[in-house]
Amino acid sequence: MDIVLEVCDYYLFDRLYAAALPKGGKVDQFIQNSPVFQQVSSKISQFLPSSSCSGCSDTVDNALFGNTTASSTFSNALNFQFNATSVNVANLPSYLWSKVMSLQNKSEIYGLKPTFLPAGDYFSSSILARSNLLRESLTILVITTIFGWLLYLIVAYLSYVFVFDRRIFNHPRYLKNQMWLEIERAMTAIPVMVALTNPFFLLELKGFSRLYFDINECTGGWKFVFLQIPMFILFTDCLIYCIHRWLHWPSVYKRLHKPHHKWIVCTPFASHAFHPVDGWAQSLPYHLYPLLFPLHKVLYLGLFTFVNFWTVMIHDGNYMSNDPVVNGTACHTVHHLYFNYNYGQFTTLWDRIGRSYRRPDDSFFIKETTAEKEKQEWKKQVTQMEEIRNELEGKVDDREYAEES
Repeated sequence: MDIVLEVCDYYLFDRLYAAALPKGGKVDQFIQNSPVFQQVSSKISQFLPSSSCSGCSDTVDNALFGNTTASSTFSNALNFQFNATSVNVANLPSYLWSKVMSLQNKSEIYGLKPTFLPAGDYFSSSILARSNLLRESLTILVITTIFGWLLYLIVAYLSYVFVFDRRIFNHPRYLKNQMWLEIERAMTAIPVMVALTNPFFLLELKGFSRLYFDINECTGGWKFVFLQIPMFILFTDCLIYCIHRWLHWPSVYKRLHKPHHKWIVCTPFASHAFHPVDGWAQSLPYHLYPLLFPLHKVLYLGLFTFVNFWTVMIHDGNYMSNDPVVNGTACHTVHHLYFNYNYGQFTTLWDRIGRSYRRPDDSFFIKETTAEKEKQEWKKQVTQMEEIRNELEGKVDDREYAEES
């Protein structure tokens, strides 16, 4: 994320923040002279070790968000020692703070100095420095929301034009105005999912992840970079299986996961049409991995993009392979049709271990068939689907199907 953020800051946001909140401007003067901000800064100092309080008279920005004074404050915090004889309410916050900061890689804190691009004319012109937590939060929210919208719309549209099997429009369980409902659900969910994910991006920017850029012997070289691909897929596939299966617990399903299962048969635009908390929960493994394991920064961006491509692909209704290992489009179609099977994201491994794997019917892969045989197969699917749906959702079905209109 720091690569993306630095590019955006250099070409756009440095100038915008400098224009909106310049150093020496009215807002800056108000903050410096406001007793309220000084009181807040004083309150913050109570949670820092006493050895660092000399720097606590600075503005809230310096005390909290990673500027030069704050960096020295953090360093001093690490020198604070805790032992059994010093346990008391007053120094416990300082001890906890020092332990948290001991996990931070100071060289990976974003915004203290340029890394990939020069500083530029507006690098330090705003009261909100690049390393400011508030600025980072707002900028990430804007960037990732716009990127998420564009990636979703572009990839889903290309899949719809070049890959999607439009015979699905005639399926008896295709909904009235379904594609537009999918788009509406996704477009409103993405900003909320981004906001919920923001803390993970901020942890990365503050140096709490194991992301790295230099490829050398110390970081494992190119061999380790290529090894990270299957490691990332296996790790996230396992966690997503567990989270996805939890989302199918009846009480959780009705509150969170049912909106995504509104689509019994899918178009590519169903890929991101989630309840925001549902989509966020299933994305957690992608953000936990770089907090726990070394991962190259550029590869991380590539894998994150690949995940979005894959999510669209498994909803496009085009069955090109019945691979027993890969959890492809056919496997995920089975999940939407029959609910309680094929929870995996990339492979069938965990479904086989958890005994939730259901092999896609051979009829999925017959390209040339008569309309009559196709209707018979769909009728069979609906009969089996309704039995399972009745158990999971109850006998009342609130969906409005196209063929009923």
